[in-house]
Amino acid sequence: MPSSIYDQDLDQTPANHVALSPISFLLHAARIWPERIAVIHGARRITNAQMLERCRRLASALAAHGVGRGDTVAVLAPNIPAMLEAHFGVPMTGGVICAINARLDAPTIAFILRHSEARVFLVDRELAPIAKAALDGFDNPPLLIGIDDALTEAGEILVTEYETFLASGDPNFPIHGPQDEWDAISLGYTSGTTGDPKGVVCHHRGAYLAAAGNALAAEMTPRSVYLWTLPMFHCNGWTFTWAVTMLGATHVCLRKVDPAVIYPLIAEHKVSMLCAAPIVLTMLIHAPDEVARRFDHEVCVFTGGAAPPSPVIAAMERRGFTMGHLYGLTEVYGPLTYNMWQPGVAEMGLEDRARFLSRQGVPFPTAEDATVMDTEMNQVPADGVTMGELMLRGNTVMKGYLKNPAATQAAFEGGWFHSGDLGVLHPDGYIEIKDRSKDIIISGGENISSLEVEDVLYRHPDVMEAAVVAQNDETWGEVPHAFVTLRPGAVELTEAELIAFCRANMARFKAPKHVTFTQLPKTATGKIQKYELRRRLKAGLV
Repeated sequence: MPSSIYDQDLDQTPANHVALSPISFLLHAARIWPERIAVIHGARRITNAQMLERCRRLASALAAHGVGRGDTVAVLAPNIPAMLEAHFGVPMTGGVICAINARLDAPTIAFILRHSEARVFLVDRELAPIAKAALDGFDNPPLLIGIDDALTEAGEILVTEYETFLASGDPNFPIHGPQDEWDAISLGYTSGTTGDPKGVVCHHRGAYLAAAGNALAAEMTPRSVYLWTLPMFHCNGWTFTWAVTMLGATHVCLRKVDPAVIYPLIAEHKVSMLCAAPIVLTMLIHAPDEVARRFDHEVCVFTGGAAPPSPVIAAMERRGFTMGHLYGLTEVYGPLTYNMWQPGVAEMGLEDRARFLSRQGVPFPTAEDATVMDTEMNQVPADGVTMGELMLRGNTVMKGYLKNPAATQAAFEGGWFHSGDLGVLHPDGYIEIKDRSKDIIISGGENISSLEVEDVLYRHPDVMEAAVVAQNDETWGEVPHAFVTLRPGAVELTEAELIAFCRANMARFKAPKHVTFTQLPKTATGKIQKYELRRRLKAGLV
């Protein structure tokens, strides 16, 4: 009987198997480009070699405080070097980084600190007051370390300061990587709009592959310069915290999203790439003429976090940016699908190209699969019309929800991650999100996508932001109600005029029946709070 290859003594050894971890990216960059600039922050410059030494010192100091495998280190900070260093230094101890949304309130931060059982809490001094309020009443609070960033004068300098803490660490702290690539590397919390936020546990293998997928999709090289318009606390900066370093590229830090700062930084440092939610794109599009400018080099912008209307994509391209569209969630390390390049797209007219780019696309090569399924877990026809729920699976899906087995089981039912987003499959296999399942409007038995209505609203030259939700109606059951923010300097626009514009550009039954002009409420990550708009309607506050 012939022997099988598996009968041979071909086992895993240290020579042929190493657990995947993004920690290796920094070791690689410091080895190959030790003197190249890794981080720019105002007048400050940090080389790859210096960054590795600082991360080793951080790991050593944390380990001396008892942080080890599976222990959580929380960070509350804007996009500054210390936040970036924590993404390497914390995992070097075997610990888990928990980057907390800097816009959350004290009770929510307190919940996260308790739920994660954080051992150490790194806090930018501008955020020290809210951090201290969150810790009020803790019997056994985490070690509080204050980051005295040079680019802020606000806040409070805490007793234990970050640079002093680093100085106590060993610059040659030994790095062994994770015991298992399934070990947790990060803990991120969902928005928690209808209850306490859920803790999403991600592993080293997934972080490594997600970062590699982003670098591949972005066509990054060692010459790339990445501007941190996306919060590092949001899905670990969509894993670009690790992806940029993987290529030996340069991070340009940014404390606050402000077009008056962003445009000059792009020009000064020849920024080649940035990531941003649609709300940030809107800010860049509507920046005053004395701020906005065109560049003599290519600037790629990846957008995601919410479905971008095609008029927003078109407006960004008119500004001279090259657009890419990603889709993902906290549970899948940020992006998992990408609107991948196709022959002929570049030759399309601007409006047609923007409509194509507004699709959420296809899974990254480093992901396994993404598709749209019906309620029986069957793939819907690829006709661009039949809606179902977007399902995802692969190595870049979370381990699960911390201390919440019921939610984990529900999320993974049937062997797929259930996104809660409704979409269609186009004949070319590209996915297009039509709505969140809770945001579909059912009017007279017909489904109306709120995103489709919003897309038309954004085409009006005086509309800066728009959100559409269902309003109860005695005749139709539900009808679309549009909440709109006009652009600065817009002429006065009436409800009737905007409804007429929509009816002229889409099926009449899909057009909004009511329009409210207002500033739109947003979550701490900049997403429009549709649940708050629904609450206002129900309470008669509109």
